[in-house]
Amino acid sequence: MSPTTSETAQGGRRLVIVESPAKAKTIKGYLGPGYVVEASVGHIRDLPNGAAEVPDKYTGEVRRLGVDVDHDFQPVYVVNSDKKSQVKKLKELLADSDELFLATDEDREGEAIAWHLQEVLKPKVPVRRMVFHEITKDAIRAAVANPRELNQRLVDAQETRRILDRLYGYEVSPVLWKKVMRGLSAGRVQSVATRLVVERERERIAFRSAEYWDLTGTFSHPSPAALKGDAGDPGTFGARLTAVDGLRVAQGRDFTSLGQLKDGVNVLHLDEAGARSLAAALADTAFTVRSVESKPYRRSPYAPFRTTTLQQEASRKLGFGAKATMQVAQKLYENGYITYMRTDSTILSDTAVAAARAQVTQLYGADYLPDKPRTYAGKVKNAQEAHEAIRPSGDRFRTPAETGLTGDQFRLYELIWKRTVASQMKDAIGNSVTVKIGGRASDGRDAEFSASGKTITFHGFMKAYVEGADDPNAELDDRERRLPQVAEGDRLTAEEITADGHATKPPARYTEASLVKELEEREIGRPSTYATILGTILDRGYVFKKGTALVPSFLSFAVVNLLEKHFGRLVDYDFTAKMEDDLDRIARGEAEAVPWLKRFYFGEGAQGGAAEAGNGDGDHLGGLKELVTDLGAIDAREISSFPVGDGIVLRVGRYGPYVERPAEVEGGTGRRADVPDDLPPDELTVAYAEELLAKPSGEFELGPDPETGRMIVAKDGRYGPYVTEVLPEDTPKSGKNAIKPRTASLLKSMSLDTVTLEDALKLMSLPRVVGVDSEGVEITAQNGRYGPYLKKGTDSRSLETEEQIFTITLEEALAIYAQPKQRGRAAAKPPLKELGTDPVSERPVVVKDGRFGPYVTDGETNATLRRDDDVETITPERGYELLAEKRAKGPAKKTAKKAAAKKTAAKKTAAKKTAAKKTAAKKTTAKKTAAKTTAKTAAKKATAARKSSANAE
Repeated sequence: MSPTTSETAQGGRRLVIVESPAKAKTIKGYLGPGYVVEASVGHIRDLPNGAAEVPDKYTGEVRRLGVDVDHDFQPVYVVNSDKKSQVKKLKELLADSDELFLATDEDREGEAIAWHLQEVLKPKVPVRRMVFHEITKDAIRAAVANPRELNQRLVDAQETRRILDRLYGYEVSPVLWKKVMRGLSAGRVQSVATRLVVERERERIAFRSAEYWDLTGTFSHPSPAALKGDAGDPGTFGARLTAVDGLRVAQGRDFTSLGQLKDGVNVLHLDEAGARSLAAALADTAFTVRSVESKPYRRSPYAPFRTTTLQQEASRKLGFGAKATMQVAQKLYENGYITYMRTDSTILSDTAVAAARAQVTQLYGADYLPDKPRTYAGKVKNAQEAHEAIRPSGDRFRTPAETGLTGDQFRLYELIWKRTVASQMKDAIGNSVTVKIGGRASDGRDAEFSASGKTITFHGFMKAYVEGADDPNAELDDRERRLPQVAEGDRLTAEEITADGHATKPPARYTEASLVKELEEREIGRPSTYATILGTILDRGYVFKKGTALVPSFLSFAVVNLLEKHFGRLVDYDFTAKMEDDLDRIARGEAEAVPWLKRFYFGEGAQGGAAEAGNGDGDHLGGLKELVTDLGAIDAREISSFPVGDGIVLRVGRYGPYVERPAEVEGGTGRRADVPDDLPPDELTVAYAEELLAKPSGEFELGPDPETGRMIVAKDGRYGPYVTEVLPEDTPKSGKNAIKPRTASLLKSMSLDTVTLEDALKLMSLPRVVGVDSEGVEITAQNGRYGPYLKKGTDSRSLETEEQIFTITLEEALAIYAQPKQRGRAAAKPPLKELGTDPVSERPVVVKDGRFGPYVTDGETNATLRRDDDVETITPERGYELLAEKRAKGPAKKTAKKAAAKKTAAKKTAAKKTAAKKTAAKKTTAKKTAAKTTAKTAAKKATAARKSSANAE
């Protein structure tokens, strides 16, 4: 129940500040008329983004870093330029309020935002910290009734992280600019995450496949149940060869990454000839069951979701990236459907447990409800246990059908709801069986086959939810494998025995889900920031996607190479995890921030070192300042060079990767060739490098222009191949008299190695005059950005082929212009590729060629293919993921500056005309109304800022 009017009057007017407008809108509906709920729109204050934002009183390193490292690492905070109007509005609202409630999220980030609000607004009224983990009427009412004070310890911990990440990023990133490429960034967690992806690719490059063979047998057992047609007792089943003469047959796990058998492994390595020979010798063998081993099977339900497990499952089951998952979850939270989505905890409140148990009974029956509520211990180190697990909000869970949600929000809510309900259900139970089958071959060898089965007699929680797997070939928990009822000594008939060849596979690349899992298991970074970290390494070009796999770019190889060789500790996994431990100790009050920062930045000799701060001996900390000062030992060419083989070297240049073969003789000229940006590094073989080097590149002389005598050359430019003329050296290149060379792009049907001088002259002669119409208007044929076309004055018409530019006649051109001009869109082009049915919209998804390149669409949502996506290789899952990310962002916001300006002008005119008729009191009212309208417009245009401290990580 909301506060009554009398309660409000007694308490005065209260200002409640949250982070986002959506959250404010939901909470406003639960509070009485005496409450004003307004959004800060994310952080209002942070470290400056550049020297220009630093106040003039600061000089030197403070202006560069935004942190005064010589005075206890005091941060310089500035109000974000895009938040000044919002801060002004909050101050005006606070001036009319009797109490301030800071209702930001209940974590370190939220606590820091609340502290910054208090510091900037400088309230003279009582300040309360209002916290809640779900946005429901009861939760908001309880939060208002039970406020607390700001937790300064959490604020200090967050500030230490922010300062640490600023020092790391602002000191190491410039090294990358100088030695690798401008515009790169380094981060405490992002650089380590990139290293993980690069190391996995190195393993794939070094990998050598091993071939091994075994046998598969199909056996039949004429059991009474099978003869009666009992579907639960299959008549035949498959088994795989496991041993020959007591010696185990080699499997993939027995080989090293170099394709050799592991040392000390005593196995039989069958090749193709040996496998086929054994299969033939077993053709007429009589087989018997040698043993039947049955064990009880029991599987307990999975813990409720925390942030990382939600991201992993949404990736496996829904095809969402971590970023899209968090965007959708944020909307569900802000609109009151789920609890807070950034949590390390798997704990459910008593209310939530009761709600889940009630739904188990209601939907599945009392047989599926355990006698006692299930509890789950937190597995995450230093988890923020104040939060609950991610679950449906409220004391009664809405089923997905009751929510009214659609699309991605419905699917993610359903996933959370199922997982939560399943967590309070009984175990799944059944039996697992292993059957060993033996027989003697015609050549006297003894062969043993093995088959395993699993039957589930009570599905328990699996009725509601089964967890996915990162490996698409992995068997899920609810999969049953039934074997016939056999007993030791039973005779079996081999229906078929086949020889099967296998090859070991390189380690799988990380997906977003598996990388999140790896980071969490290594205790690197905070789980709540992983989505931002993944977004950063993708946006920076360190990693790109091939399907769902994360592939490192050649650029990331150069960056990681530099960091490993010259900043080894900073990208060391144990060191990064240890830093996380230290930061958590600071948060718990067990260590002091300033001495720890001194040790990290200045090194071993810093006064008041880590040991004095209660951080142990601090040996894991080094001096960042010294590391970034002496860069003389860093050879930029060396750290960006990687041998391919046969003398060919891959180099990462400022304009992208290329392969280079040195000159065969000293003083000669070597060869270079650009490498496609989207080539996975493990696919750059010597053969492919040779192919790239063999392609024509550089500048090719086609011959002199017969009319001007200037040399015509063909080049491969940044935007594709083209032809141009070489102007004399004394030709003015700037100023009023500057002369530009004639240049023309090659047609799609042309290539550098086939273009001729005649072709080049034709291209550079464009536009071609086709003729004039009856009114004397000239018609030309041209080649443009979107293809060949005719132009007559301002009227353009598309041509069907490039060849028509040179062949179309005046009569044909006039015939085209005689047709009415097609308005709107042209006839739809056929799709480039069909991907299947989207699991959200249930519409067919296709790849189309648009004005700005290829894109995927389901007819409702369009998503442009990224730089690293390819029409030929894009998978259905990747297509669905792109659409999911686009839906999560919502419709593109259209700017209406011109319209707004016109409306404002109209309002001003109307105000002037009305001013003579209206009283001064009415003028005042009009001003207030206009101010409210402006504030509303600003609030609509603003979008909730992301959590900025995660960006630096």
